[in-house]
Amino acid sequence: MNSIHDITVKDRKGNAVPLNLYANEVVLIVNTATKSPLTPQYKDLQALYEKYHKQGFEVLDFPSNQPTKSCPGTDEMVHQFCKETYGTEFARFKKAKVSGEDADPLFKYLTEKVPGEITEDFTKFLVNKIGKVVARFDPETSFATIENRINELL
Repeated sequence: MNSIHDITVKDRKGNAVPLNLYANEVVLIVNTATKSPLTPQYKDLQALYEKYHKQGFEVLDFPSNQPTKSCPGTDEMVHQFCKETYGTEFARFKKAKVSGEDADPLFKYLTEKVPGEITEDFTKFLVNKIGKVVARFDPETSFATIENRINELL
């Protein structure tokens, strides 16, 4: 694989979504959880999405019960929670395994390009317009830092 654009994932209803749909856009891929102490980061993700979406920016939300088992419920329950609690409008996908040998191919690719096991919810990967991973942010990274990098790529 040369970029994330070579990967197909599943939306929350199980439909195939080729990531080449996001070609020519800056993308922030996030492994999320609804019962994590970090869950309020959905508010900041939505703010970034609202501010930059019209300029070619996307947030791709991959709920995961890894690594902390903080994302119970069905894909639809997770979606409803995020919409009702945080007003999220960005794309949300089927729950994904983000680590281990059975990790989703997208997360295998991401951790291959920016090495390191995903050990926390809300780890973020920034991808440029041609589908190359350019940065990885731990959950503690300030959203101002992430926003600066997004601006550089837009």
